[in-house]
Amino acid sequence: MIIRLQPMGSLERKIEILGEASKFDVCASMASPRVVSGSNRIGNPDKAGICHAFTPDGRCISLFKVLMTNRCIYDCKYCMNRCSSAKEKAMLEPMELARAFMGLYIRNYVEGLFLSSGVWKSAYDTVQKMIDSLQIIRMKYHFKGYIHIKVLPGTEKNQIKQLMEIADRVSLNVELPNASRLSEVCSMKNYETDIIKCQKHIQQNIKEGLVPAGQTTQYIVGTAGESDHEIMENLHWEYKNLDLKRGYFSAFTPVKGSSIKPHGSFQQERRRENFLYRVDWLIRKYEYQIGDIFSIMDDEGMIPLHTDPKISLAFNEDIFPLDVNEATYSELLRVPGIGETSARRIINLRKVNKKITNYRDLQRSGAVVKRVKPFLIVNGKRQTRITEFLSKN
Repeated sequence: MIIRLQPMGSLERKIEILGEASKFDVCASMASPRVVSGSNRIGNPDKAGICHAFTPDGRCISLFKVLMTNRCIYDCKYCMNRCSSAKEKAMLEPMELARAFMGLYIRNYVEGLFLSSGVWKSAYDTVQKMIDSLQIIRMKYHFKGYIHIKVLPGTEKNQIKQLMEIADRVSLNVELPNASRLSEVCSMKNYETDIIKCQKHIQQNIKEGLVPAGQTTQYIVGTAGESDHEIMENLHWEYKNLDLKRGYFSAFTPVKGSSIKPHGSFQQERRRENFLYRVDWLIRKYEYQIGDIFSIMDDEGMIPLHTDPKISLAFNEDIFPLDVNEATYSELLRVPGIGETSARRIINLRKVNKKITNYRDLQRSGAVVKRVKPFLIVNGKRQTRITEFLSKN
């Protein structure tokens, strides 16, 4: 099929508005708070529209990331697109969205689509526009590539199924870890019926074979006084009960006109976001239990930000120091400075009767030598004591 590209005109302005409005919806990428000025430059970190995601085989692909509309009936205090916001509003019609996406695709700017939206009139009306757009892209233009859809709170069961028949991945943002916290910043949403119920519908469709890439969710960090304990407890529940693929975290960015103020500096919240990603990785990839993560939290349920979580956890272990040539794969994963790749390489060396005899061998395996020294015995010796390590870090 030949796609004739027409001058965009007002459509270009709509995409600029809705691309910028989508920047806090995380999909394996992060919006940047950095501001640049002047005309003698290339690029602008503040603008959204095209973002990156990763396929299961590790390939990075570019996605056209946009909202169907930034008009919204909700007044969530953390959201730049809330109904009381003075931001310029826009809406794409299904054919406009389809033509804009296909125009970018055939020019090789993007390889897939990430579509979200504010809630215009009702979840039903907005989701129907999204479905119509996707059907045009799939059926009229025969696009077979990657599509990620953000399911809106309160979407009806049959519409969720329609979306999942079209998309490769779906997500629904829980935003806050429980009903109490959500009610503090968005009294119009019902946590159980608008969010959890929809996630359960998504889960059921996944079990029936739809959306092989699974579902994800997102938490906004620092909006309602929620603790890291609350976030990780809820995320663990979602992994266990809703077959969640993974959770994303986004540090709350102050929104003009909102009554919400960050509890700490933006830099602190960004570091907190980063540490939440780290402990989530330890659970999903390194065989840590949720109780391990709780054990390093302070009395307020927060992850200490002065030390990497894996190092904090290592101080609670009674297995160290480990002999690098005798430790199991699971034990090696507990060593700060050793990841999945380096642990596998160390184990594979044993299979061909080779041993780690010095720190250079460890470095070749991919381990971070500076971090492993207090926790490993290499060639019968441990180079750095934990007390020495602490004094230097």
